[in-house]
Amino acid sequence: MFVAGIAALLVALTLMIVRALRGPTTFDRLVASNAVATAVILLLALYGFFIDRPEFLDIALLYALLNAVGTFAVLKFWRHGSLAHPGDDQEERW
Repeated sequence: MFVAGIAALLVALTLMIVRALRGPTTFDRLVASNAVATAVILLLALYGFFIDRPEFLDIALLYALLNAVGTFAVLKFWRHGSLAHPGDDQEERW
């Protein structure tokens, strides 16, 4: 059962990577890269349980948190053009 799940995720992961590379807009590419990260998280969890090492679930959870923070950082950069705190005035520091 785990092998079938891993195989299905690998096929889906391949299709997601194709969408990330050929996406017509930047936001399509962001959504595809987020979906790739979600598939990798599931793949890590399934592989960990397949080899009887549930510690892989901790790695998958850490990767999920990093993926969420990275996605928010990219979205903030696209919206504001900077990752600095909105109260920071760049010209006053220089």
